[in-house]
Amino acid sequence: MASIGLFFGSDEGNSERIAYKIQQCIGEHLVDVHDIADATELDFVVYDKIILGIPTWDFGQIQSDWDDFWNDIDEVDFSGKTVALFGLGDQYGYSDYFLDAMGMLHDVVLKNGARVVGHWPTKGYEFTSSKAEISGADLFVGLALDEDHQEYLTADRLNRWCTQICTEFGLDESPKLLDE
Repeated sequence: MASIGLFFGSDEGNSERIAYKIQQCIGEHLVDVHDIADATELDFVVYDKIILGIPTWDFGQIQSDWDDFWNDIDEVDFSGKTVALFGLGDQYGYSDYFLDAMGMLHDVVLKNGARVVGHWPTKGYEFTSSKAEISGADLFVGLALDEDHQEYLTADRLNRWCTQICTEFGLDESPKLLDE
């Protein structure tokens, strides 16, 4: 078993694709990937380091598989665990709700005892409002990706974020950078 559990939800495949790119970058031997649709509360217990991936749908809605798991995630004890988040959203079509689901998920894991790492700069994004933005810090609570309008920036953002995560998770290995 790997030392990092990565849990994602995906309706159209973008979040799933990103999850496996993160696994590739950090290391397949270090990261176990789980579709939240098939996960239980017990799947979280075995990991001290966790990555959570969630897209925001429409007007700040949670992706359907995460929505189905929402009551369960609220019961997971994240005490002693280090958690990083990544979120996908549409900064132009839904500027008032950009990455809201990631912000809501962040609030749940923080309330349940997690130490959250992987904060990401808001610079380079155009949005009006986001529940994932850390007030006054010019940071998101996790990696922000817009596969609708900035897919060309994804590989670079993943490389930089995975490098950051490896350091913040205290890993001895450097990430394997993705081709841009």
